[in-house]
Amino acid sequence: MTALTRVELLWLEGRVERWIRFGRIAEETILDRRRRIVAFAAGEVFAFVRWASNGYGTVVSRIDILRAVGPGEAFSTIGFVEPGAEILLRISAWPKVNEVLRAIDAVEQTGVAPEDACPDHWRHVMNRLAAGEPRRAYTRERHRAWLLRRRIDA
Repeated sequence: MTALTRVELLWLEGRVERWIRFGRIAEETILDRRRRIVAFAAGEVFAFVRWASNGYGTVVSRIDILRAVGPGEAFSTIGFVEPGAEILLRISAWPKVNEVLRAIDAVEQTGVAPEDACPDHWRHVMNRLAAGEPRRAYTRERHRAWLLRRRIDA
């Protein structure tokens, strides 16, 4: 296993879209004008959005917030992600995907980059959406607590 997690992105206007909503890209390879591969270093958190439609409407609408894994770490396999990643959030169906996009926007409005937010927050968002309950806001105080916890764990 390599130290980078690679994600294959694609853009076919009005048919297929696979793109990164946030994350620190360590490496990028452009294959052609519609396809590229981006890579993330171990431990980096990123959001991978997939959408596809056919002549009858939307077929797939999904967002995954993932953590890139390092050599020897356990991971889940995810389409178009090699070798795989730790799943922090996995949501499908446009109304819920839209809610996740709003949650990402809300984190950004606090002045915190979504990739730096506590991974538990993304798990919380997924679980609250699954239960049909409102999510708690990610605040600067929660972020500060996460940074302190991370320092203690290190």
